Amino acid sequence: MKALVLCGGFGTRLGALTRECPKALLPLAGKPLIEYTLAHLRNQGLEEVIVNLHYRGDQIRNAVGDGSRFNVRIEYFEEPALLGTAGTPRALADRWTCDSLLVVYGDLLFDEPLGPMIAQHEATGAAATLLVHRRSASNSRLVLGADRRVHEFLERPLDPAPAEATWVNSGVQILHRSLLAFIPDSNPCDLAQDVYVPNVHKVGIFAYPLCGYRCAIDSPERYEMAERAVVEKRWRGLG
Repeated sequence: MKALVLCGGFGTRLGALTRECPKALLPLAGKPLIEYTLAHLRNQGLEEVIVNLHYRGDQIRNAVGDGSRFNVRIEYFEEPALLGTAGTPRALADRWTCDSLLVVYGDLLFDEPLGPMIAQHEATGAAATLLVHRRSASNSRLVLGADRRVHEFLERPLDPAPAEATWVNSGVQILHRSLLAFIPDSNPCDLAQDVYVPNVHKVGIFAYPLCGYRCAIDSPERYEMAERAVVEKRWRGLG
């Protein structure tokens, strides 16, 4: 299975932190975020990685190279205009080397063991398997069945967040090739809003509960949290 790490975004919510530096190169304890991602993917047995590029993509390419320093093989996919989290996997369909593709948002620091998630994906025959965690306030809310099938997927709901924690999307997913038929041709195209929400009752979308560490670096405060996790060794990957 190949992994796709989405690194094309502008990171505008991080303000001055990404004015000259793409999110993937934000330093955590002296090393760029993407190095932690690549090290963890390799530790989990994934040797082939595609990295999409747009905003300051040359910086990422120059910093990471062909991936040999991390014992992975990296392919780059330049996007003159951002295709979105669903548009990029759709455009790369001919580069999938097996029936499924692991898609990771590039602003994540995570150390989730991927073997059990992949095993569940294959056992259920899912069109998509999403890593999920519990949170009281989020852009996404999921309702799961006893078999971990996603019965409802709400993205950016207008009603107030519930007081209790709900299942939310973690930004790591395994996509089966069959899902390509449900990705619209429009660009940019978003996995959550344009694929999961309208098709949750049409295809098998399953969840896998987070058991490792995960932090989305989408604000200066979350960036500080991620760096503390590395320094305090709460992130358990190999970096």
